Amino acid sequence: MLLKLILASLSTLSSPITLAFSDTQKYWAKDCVQQLGERKLITGYPDGSFRPEATVTRAEAAVLMLNAFPNAPIKRSVTSFKDVPANYWANKAIATAYQKGFFSGYPGGVFQPNQPIPRAQIIGVIAGAKNYSSLSNPTQTLQQYFDDAAQIFNYAQSAIASATINSIVVNYPQVKQLKPQQRATRGEVAALMCRALNIYTVPPQYIAGVEVHPQEVRPLPGKLDTIPTFNSNSPELVTTEGILLSTFPPDGKQVKEAHLNYPFQGRFDLFAHHIVRAETSAQSRTVYQGIIVHNPGNESVTLQVLHAASYLSQEAPFIALPDMVDNSQSTVYSGPGSRTMNDVLRGNRQGNFPDKLVIEPGKTQILANLPIPVQAPSSNGRTTMMRLLSDRPVYMANLAKNSAIPPTLAEWQKLLDTGSLAGKRDPIPTPLDPPREPTVFSRVAGVSQGTQWQANLTDNPNVSELTIPQPGKAFAYPLGTVHLITLSTGQIQSAPMLKRYPDTAYFAHSNYGVEYNLTLPLQNSSNQSRIVTVSMHTPLKDEGGTDRLLFLKPRVEQIFFRGTVRVRYTDDNGVEKTHYVHLVQRRGQMGEPLATLKMSGGEKRQVQVDFLYPPDSTPPQVVTVRTQG
Repeated sequence: MLLKLILASLSTLSSPITLAFSDTQKYWAKDCVQQLGERKLITGYPDGSFRPEATVTRAEAAVLMLNAFPNAPIKRSVTSFKDVPANYWANKAIATAYQKGFFSGYPGGVFQPNQPIPRAQIIGVIAGAKNYSSLSNPTQTLQQYFDDAAQIFNYAQSAIASATINSIVVNYPQVKQLKPQQRATRGEVAALMCRALNIYTVPPQYIAGVEVHPQEVRPLPGKLDTIPTFNSNSPELVTTEGILLSTFPPDGKQVKEAHLNYPFQGRFDLFAHHIVRAETSAQSRTVYQGIIVHNPGNESVTLQVLHAASYLSQEAPFIALPDMVDNSQSTVYSGPGSRTMNDVLRGNRQGNFPDKLVIEPGKTQILANLPIPVQAPSSNGRTTMMRLLSDRPVYMANLAKNSAIPPTLAEWQKLLDTGSLAGKRDPIPTPLDPPREPTVFSRVAGVSQGTQWQANLTDNPNVSELTIPQPGKAFAYPLGTVHLITLSTGQIQSAPMLKRYPDTAYFAHSNYGVEYNLTLPLQNSSNQSRIVTVSMHTPLKDEGGTDRLLFLKPRVEQIFFRGTVRVRYTDDNGVEKTHYVHLVQRRGQMGEPLATLKMSGGEKRQVQVDFLYPPDSTPPQVVTVRTQG
């Protein structure tokens, strides 16, 4: 057997076993093969070889898929194949791979287990395991990437197109030659698996559609502050009434596990983002989102609303926008998250929010009664952001209730006292250690720690300048890094959770609503004029080294960032400038410059970049300083 069924997965691998296959040291994908071997996802031969150029049969591929995706769900009932006898070595693996939807049989009830698997077929199988969304124009997509796209079997076109735009297709030595009908080799299948499992060891020049940009990637200086956030984003899709998030004590409550017992005092933020959907006319309704505040003490509490905004999808629809648009008039947005963060960045408080609440001892008040109306067939979401200041401890709750009119305080109090957690619950997050694929980060519901990341970007902590790169060079700082997605810096910027429901995210992944304040004190240390740009980009996820960023060409349509950024700097005429620009960036997209400066020899110039990380965005992003060559 070329690939042996190993029941152990990453979760049972207590320590890596160092393997050194005798025949892969000069192989182009040797690091990938090594990693898969250490994780017990592939095995070699008794003589210590791996034989990367040997072909892979359908039976062996079935075994490999079970090893790589052990937690994939069963999708269909078991079947028997005429050419897979009960005593066949991979009988159980083939049956299970069929049940999980990895493989289908051929006409006549056969599986052809010993047939060498074509490259097109194994790519399609892996794409199916990753559950990629299908594309509307797979044929045209494939023609953009591969010179031999016409050779791809019709049945595999959709899956291969989806796999390609998700950057798991690997072609060696010519990246535009897919060779879809050739037999897949062991080494080629290993490379595909590394990409599918986010093992960043495949040389990126062989990944279809990927452009490699050599440049330094530096950890972002500074850190999150310790101000807490009432962070309500799970369930994202609200299907049943109930408690979205409560930090009340559980005493006297019918469902005690729905209350996290966390008092807020001083400065804190509130972030909420929820969606309601109606697929049939019977589901058309209005769901009210009620935010209530309780004073548990013996003295009155003054809760100040410093900044606040809340928008529905109907008030800020997701519309197509150019990559960069001037937003000086605060009229540009795409989606409620984009619009809400823009308002708070500017220090606004909408008129429907009070400037303060005075809450008597032992009393509860409504801070907000926010409707989310929906008419079938459609969905509607609401994003809410507040910056708050309380002079004494308070408890908070965010509740959801179907109602044609704003619910009363008594109705909210009853729901708080007797209700359970609202549904439907989001997928349970994957344990952080050891890492597993696929990784589910899930949604946030709890109290996160950190509302602002202030960073002074200098050469090192002991100096006050940031020396611009040499001509033609660049360096970048990651933004919004999360567990397993750090661009090789090892820096996780996600806000930790002080309190959380057990089925929700371990960190505030993506830092929705967190404000980034980046100061770049640029210095041209040469004696010649240089043109310098400061930009934001959205590179690919990559942990292959801090000497590169990966981008996509051609461009894909998956939008990973939409929001307003404030840029302040002194222009080439010595005039202080403040610009608000709305950015739309797709996965793997390089952004246009936020600022372009002509710096004379020895000149110093400061650039400031500020934004609230917007909902509906996906990390990582980077801020990049580049000197033109």
